[in-house]
This record gives sequence, structure tokens and C-alpha cells, in this order.
Amino acid sequence: MAEDKEVRVPAKAVKAASRFVAEHGESGRAVVENVGRAGARIVLVGADGAMGDVFVTDPGTAEAVVAAVPELELAEWDRETSELITIGPEHRRRMAGPLASRR
Repeated sequence: MAEDKEVRVPAKAVKAASRFVAEHGESGRAVVENVGRAGARIVLVGADGAMGDVFVTDPGTAEAVVAAVPELELAEWDRETSELITIGPEHRRRMAGPLASRR
């Protein structure tokens, strides 16, 4: 069994998550996704339906960042969280990348 390590919460990640919440509705949800060796992604969903993300070194650090922002609720990709997301035309074009300009 691995020993419990004290998690160092990166101030830059907390600041980015706090700024996102302030810009998108005073509250939000955060889903932590493990992306392997690359670390962990904190997917932020604002009260207004906007999405953002913050990357950190590991899932434990990601959960600590979420805990450090009182306005964020740690969530899963459940129906309630998914229904909050508003994906506009510009976001869809960005997701499509080069294919968006092909006809």
C-alpha cells in the first residue's frame, strides 16, 4: 500500500479555478479526470453552462484544488452535471478543428 503523501495545492490552479467561477456564475461543478502520465484535468462547469479546465499533476492534487475553492462542488459526469453545459456554435467549431471548414 502506498503511503499517504501531503498534497501541495498549486496556487496558480486555485487562482484559475476561482477566476472561472467568478466569471461564470458564482458557483460551479468540477469533474476530475485522470489523464495518465500527463496528470489530471479538472473540467469546470459554470452556473451559466460555460466549460473550462485546469491541468495539474495528479488526481489527488486536482481534488485538493477543488476543495480549496469553496464555490466549486466536486461532481461526476452524471445527468445533472451534463445538463448544465451550454455548447454554442463557436465551441462546436473549435471542437471540429480543421474539419469545420471542409464541405
